[in-house]
Amino acid sequence: MAFTLDQIATALGARLEGDGSLTITRAAEPAEAGPDALALAMKPDYAEGLARGGAQAAILWDGADRRALGLRAALFVPRPRYALSGLTRLMDPGPEIAPGIHPSAVIDPDARIGDGAAIGPLVVIGPRAEIGPRARISAHAVIAEEARIGADALILAGVRIGARVTLGDRVIVQPGAVIGADGFSFVTPEKSAVENVRATLGDAGAAGAQSWTRIHSLGSVTIGDDVEIGANSCIDRGTIRDTVIGAGTKLDNLVHVGHNVRIGRDCLLCGQVGIAGSVRIGDRVVFAGQVGVNDNIFVGDDVIAGGATKIFTNAPAGRVLLGYPAMRMDAHVEAYKGLRRLPRLFAQVAALQKAVSKLSRSD
Repeated sequence: MAFTLDQIATALGARLEGDGSLTITRAAEPAEAGPDALALAMKPDYAEGLARGGAQAAILWDGADRRALGLRAALFVPRPRYALSGLTRLMDPGPEIAPGIHPSAVIDPDARIGDGAAIGPLVVIGPRAEIGPRARISAHAVIAEEARIGADALILAGVRIGARVTLGDRVIVQPGAVIGADGFSFVTPEKSAVENVRATLGDAGAAGAQSWTRIHSLGSVTIGDDVEIGANSCIDRGTIRDTVIGAGTKLDNLVHVGHNVRIGRDCLLCGQVGIAGSVRIGDRVVFAGQVGVNDNIFVGDDVIAGGATKIFTNAPAGRVLLGYPAMRMDAHVEAYKGLRRLPRLFAQVAALQKAVSKLSRSD
């Protein structure tokens, strides 16, 4: 793929200085950029890299002198990282999935395939499933009965989509994700030790030995438009009602969403986040890596939780959390500072005790 700088500037809404006819075939870090590359030198720290590389053009920081940097042309944008999203979209060829239906695909005669859809090798599509217009489904994906895939969706290799799951338009599902497996829900004939512990916060009681009995999952999963699901993530179907993920939400790799969970719009869930059953999460919530959320609680709009935070109780809207258990981030930072001071405090107390003991003996 090749673009002129004029084309790139138009696509990004960037201000162009210099020769707009230069042809660009790739983006590169400054020190590794050749004459055909657009160097991403968005901060003054990258000036040294530009000197080592061979770029003729770059995206530069505001106020940079492209002539002094030895460049024939430069692009200037108000928010470089946001411009990077547009540049990568422009230059990403995407997965190569041939148009039409591959001869090895197995498609039930009652399934409906929208106009312009592309179905890759060894894909299996079950009875009464619906594939939207221009959707692309890569090799070895399985779409179960009555699942619905929206227009312009991209389902990558090895994805498993369960029965009656609904995916909105422009959804992207990365390789190996499983959407619509049964929820992890089991019960014992009599009250179990786990139930006793939850009620007493520590006493398992006298519950006898019992076997676990499955609670079947009758609900499914509903996913809104423009959602992205990371590789090897798992989203469980609901017990009675659907598990729901709102439009615009993005899940990283290895995220687990339990049964009956409801996630709002435009949330961001990073790698290894785990959300237990029946949690309600508001809009624009951000969970950093390895955040864990206890079952049957509510997390309000615009909550941000730092890495490895464990949320055990309801979190009010707008709260910034950190720690195990979760607390306000500023309070956690102060508490951690105090924790680091404890050895010194213990030493001071021991020295004080020793001094007092000497005074007592001298009296």
